[in-house]
Amino acid sequence: MDRTRKAKTCCTPEREAGDATPASPAPSPSRAGEVPERDEVGLAGGVFLMGDAFAEGYHGDGEAPAHEVEVGPFSIDATCVTVAEFARFVGATGYRTEAERFGNSAVFHLAVQADRDDVVGTYGTPWWVGVRGADWRHPYGPKSDAADMLDHPVVHVSHKDALAYCAWTGRDLPTEAEWEYAARGGAAGRRFPWGDELEPGGIHHANVWQGEFPHANSAADGWVTTAPVRTYAPNGFGLYQMVGNVWEWCADWFSASTYLDSPRLNPRGPASGRARVTRGGSYLCHHSYCNRYRVAARSSNTPDSSTGNIGFRTVRRGA
Repeated sequence: MDRTRKAKTCCTPEREAGDATPASPAPSPSRAGEVPERDEVGLAGGVFLMGDAFAEGYHGDGEAPAHEVEVGPFSIDATCVTVAEFARFVGATGYRTEAERFGNSAVFHLAVQADRDDVVGTYGTPWWVGVRGADWRHPYGPKSDAADMLDHPVVHVSHKDALAYCAWTGRDLPTEAEWEYAARGGAAGRRFPWGDELEPGGIHHANVWQGEFPHANSAADGWVTTAPVRTYAPNGFGLYQMVGNVWEWCADWFSASTYLDSPRLNPRGPASGRARVTRGGSYLCHHSYCNRYRVAARSSNTPDSSTGNIGFRTVRRGA
């Protein structure tokens, strides 16, 4: 396994190819009934420089070359979809996530809240373990309860689950270009939404790992795993936690060569692939191994994969 591949496994492990297919298909979500309004921010769109201008990304992630992109107007959620919001979706539609139907999902080893018998193996690295009964309601395993985390981002949602939520709300996942445009917050050439230093003046601006990864998290920012979605100040567009906290699914299929021939106007990635783009990094990102908490950083995962550090936000185009 090459270094880029190992670092991706560190970020968000893929569901094992040998996992049994869920016994029953997920019900198709209906838009019947009242769909709550989203707290969204309208963006006019425009031209920006997309990609890694600092030459510090993994080669296999395809962050280069930095290139000019134009996106049209759209509205985007101010925060990731929360546990409370996802619960309303499930309550209205009866939807069952893929993690629930598979019967297990990936949990970071220090966060597991489950009996030993419910730990069913590892996902690529020793610090990602499969936990029976881990899902959006039980983010760390059967002994955890998301009812205590209603304002945290929902996790253990696959790309397919995120699309089901989008279908219910009449919205979409952002394209990778829309996501990066939004994450930059109108500021050109920055490493992070707030500037080029991770903790300027010793102030935390994102929920990422502090300490020695993956064995000791000092939680100097106050959080070992997910934080409430409005914990830190928003970026220049009024969007919260575009980096850190949880990875966010995008609409695009992933390719490391996307930027080599990407169109300038509203790029949407390749027509097909094996994995979907994820953006933004998570509470597990650390400079020693996974430095993907930068606005230019890219990663990916297979559409049926779910972990304790992937969530999503939605968009509405033509805002």
